[in-house]
Amino acid sequence: MPRLFTALEIPDDIREPLSMLRGGLPGARWIDAENYHLTLRFIGDVDDIIAREVTTMLGQIRRGGFELRLDGVTAFGGRKPRAVVATVAPSPAVMELQAEHERLMQRIGIEPEGRKFTPHVTLARLRDTSSQSVADYLGARGAFRSAPFTVSNFVLFSSRDSVGGGPYLVEADYPLARDQEKREPVSRPLAR
Repeated sequence: MPRLFTALEIPDDIREPLSMLRGGLPGARWIDAENYHLTLRFIGDVDDIIAREVTTMLGQIRRGGFELRLDGVTAFGGRKPRAVVATVAPSPAVMELQAEHERLMQRIGIEPEGRKFTPHVTLARLRDTSSQSVADYLGARGAFRSAPFTVSNFVLFSSRDSVGGGPYLVEADYPLARDQEKREPVSRPLAR
């Protein structure tokens, strides 16, 4: 049963400066730079029939490419921080793309996402890290800002059952084009 999610891949020239934010935070389990991504819709563990329906539905998306920029580093979890993330500058295009993913997944019977979508790239998962340590880390690195980058596709990833952080396998790649012509996803058989 594959565990699936849709995401935007982070280009190499953005991954490198993001990876320079690693370190200096006790209790952090840093995500490998090759696994940086922006999750659009977590789908979960599905059988092969649903996985094929997901692939087909995502192939119906007809949207143009757009620009994104990472704008700041923060922590999720409040007083009990659980992750350090790079946030995304406001982008109607990414919000609309995610909303379309949500609608399509619900159409095939996948439960609605329970949390409000907050576009981000997870840099580290935290365990027993004090909020003071996180505040100190963010004080030194929170002003991170990337160069703008073009989003020209989204992908369907599979992952193994774990606590997160990869490795991830691209199952299908869906191009976004400025000219709204019919595009076919580049698919691979789902890994077992």
